[in-house]
Amino acid sequence: MPPSLAIGRRPLAALGFAGLIGAGPARAAEKVVRVAMTAGDIPKTHGQPDQAFEGVRVAGLTLYDALTAWDYETGTRIAPALATEWAVDPADRTKWVFRLRPGVRFHDGSAFDAEAVVWNLRKVLDKEAPHFDAGQVGFTLSRMPTLRGARVVDALTVELATAEPDAFLPLNIANLFIASPAHWAAKLAAVPAEVSDPAQRAMRAWEAFALDPSGTGAFRLARLVPRQRLELMRNPAYWDQARVPKLDRLVFLPVPDTSARTAALLSGQVDWIEAPPPDAAPSIRARGFQIVTSAMAHVWPWQLSMLEGSPWRDRRVRQAANLAIDREELVLLNGGLAEPAFGQMRRGHPWFGEPDFVLRHDLAEARRLMAEAGYSAQRPAQVKVLITPVGSGQMQSLAMNEAIQAALARTFFEVRFEVLEWGTLFANWREGPKAPVARGATATNVSIATIDPFFAVARFADSRMVPPVSNNWGFVRDPELDRLTAAARTSFDAAERDAALARLHARLVEEACFVWFVHDVSPRAISARISGYAAPNGFYVDWPRLDIAPG
Repeated sequence: MPPSLAIGRRPLAALGFAGLIGAGPARAAEKVVRVAMTAGDIPKTHGQPDQAFEGVRVAGLTLYDALTAWDYETGTRIAPALATEWAVDPADRTKWVFRLRPGVRFHDGSAFDAEAVVWNLRKVLDKEAPHFDAGQVGFTLSRMPTLRGARVVDALTVELATAEPDAFLPLNIANLFIASPAHWAAKLAAVPAEVSDPAQRAMRAWEAFALDPSGTGAFRLARLVPRQRLELMRNPAYWDQARVPKLDRLVFLPVPDTSARTAALLSGQVDWIEAPPPDAAPSIRARGFQIVTSAMAHVWPWQLSMLEGSPWRDRRVRQAANLAIDREELVLLNGGLAEPAFGQMRRGHPWFGEPDFVLRHDLAEARRLMAEAGYSAQRPAQVKVLITPVGSGQMQSLAMNEAIQAALARTFFEVRFEVLEWGTLFANWREGPKAPVARGATATNVSIATIDPFFAVARFADSRMVPPVSNNWGFVRDPELDRLTAAARTSFDAAERDAALARLHARLVEEACFVWFVHDVSPRAISARISGYAAPNGFYVDWPRLDIAPG
């Protein structure tokens, strides 16, 4: 079914919900779940979604599959997807061999094979490839920066190459979604002949592909209205017949305003909202809705600049800020829908380690450290933080940052905010504090996925991951962190890798490379008619399991 196109780009609130959500008589018997997102726009649907992990959840894991996937039963281990097995070459640990699943077809009917995998890697790795798309690079390579190429071994075997031995690759490759080469070729053939520049033709083909995508996922696109609506329908021919969706349709609506999301839920215009506001939780529950949570692999911190002139270059200042915060108060501010953070990882996680510096609320020690560093009430440390009102995983951003601002004022900090739109803030995460959009900021407030070793710690500890390579926004350059990161990356035994990551995380905490506040618990308010909800790590909702009773 071809997607619909929007006329204009008015926000959802200006249009009203009724015309966007109502289903016609022909759909009256369908099972439909309508979800109000925190994002302000529909994530990109060409195979590499934007809008952070909310985008992956909405437009990645529905329409597409990757070679590997996070196991939906535990949420903590990697599982086969389009690849059934994989192994590093013992003679050359820069080479990985992936055996592919037979019999898989894209939504357009073309076959998935090793050629398709190589084609999808070339779209982000090979600037000379006719289908190279620079717009997809940032959403891919920052998550797997050692990936260098691929070659076909046979029809169902592909070899991936990395720049150096990298034990993280099978986990990171779960972020590379596989699009149909044949479908893209058809879109390219339809580009008017007068568009003769190859790069322009490729861009036109990708734009057309995004409006009519073809992956191998459990859902197919039914309708797309930019900034207003993404409607997906079940794929009855999905390769994993045990996971063919129970729902007929999933509808995603961008509603960044928390009050508007709550109103839509309570009025019956949607069945599900992301990040319900804590003060509305009692009324939401009183109306019969469930508020579901999970121990989300996610932390909400400030990431600090170590550039010349930044007060955060002094470890005493970084540690003082971590001691100035009453994290239990932030949990209360979130209506209990959060957990105190004592580092990047939760306590008890195999990668937490045993840091010598313990995060706690200790105003006296915070003031002592600040005084030792040369600051006082008359000469506060001046810091500027990039924040956003809303966005994927940003929780109650404004309220939390205002509380933090007040807390730090009691320990000789003067905090100012630069408020950016979520997409702009997220883009700056790979541009860094030197970029014009940072406007002299010395910290940024981007919530962080801690699902795998690279996402959780390596991309922030490794000095090679400074912008624009990946997300070492603050230009952390510490030889010991580099050494520990390399040890973890080259540990191919799982137990050894966990031990190496624990040492790496402990060093990050001791150096106070972030100011850590709380862990997200992924709150969602959903209709009592919905069953089968599963989101073991908070990010990856198992959409095919969802069902909804007649209402």
